[in-house]
Amino acid sequence: MENSDDLVLLDSPGSPFGMRARLALAAKGLKFRTELEDLTQNKSSLLLEVNPVHKKIPVLIHNGKPICESLIIVEYIDEAWKDGCRPLLPSDPYQRANAKFWADFIDKKVSPASDKLWEIEGEQQAAKKEFIEGIKMLEGELKSKPYFGGESLSFLDIAFLPCYYWFHAFENFGKFSIEAECPKLVAWGKRCMEEEFVHTSLPHPHKIYDLAVEYKNKMGI
Repeated sequence: MENSDDLVLLDSPGSPFGMRARLALAAKGLKFRTELEDLTQNKSSLLLEVNPVHKKIPVLIHNGKPICESLIIVEYIDEAWKDGCRPLLPSDPYQRANAKFWADFIDKKVSPASDKLWEIEGEQQAAKKEFIEGIKMLEGELKSKPYFGGESLSFLDIAFLPCYYWFHAFENFGKFSIEAECPKLVAWGKRCMEEEFVHTSLPHPHKIYDLAVEYKNKMGI
């Protein structure tokens, strides 16, 4: 859709949290500018100005007003652009609450384990077990549905898709097969990648692995 709003996204190419914002903006058909942050360098003055509390990406700046934290950004985008756009969150209160619960689960249980898979040497085995347990619970929530929200890609899919795009990197660093553990979840991810707004918004999983290797080398980890 055409939008006259000024939208700027502070982001980094491999950031799974930035990817959520990119996906939500693309799902709504919104045009935006990107200001890239190099996470291996000092944080920019703009980032420190618009997110002085956490000093982290992503930050969406909408007509000069900053919105921080990826899931809050996705929900904001859904609320701010309703007319003529695909909804991201369910209209039913229970379904909305359930989607937010599982998104919170991803951030509190799955993401910390996935970080240890590639960032912290010596913790891969324990992290692998914790990560697989978490994504198996998500696979149970997916059940036999094509998407987490039912028949169309929505909020919870956007919350977890960036993690799926990192699967290739996790497998290479952790030396295991996610498809062997969670075949339905991998099939879901492949289905999501067929959506044009998804594959045009995110880097290829092999590129993400390259970015992770580059990051580790720069940071000496």
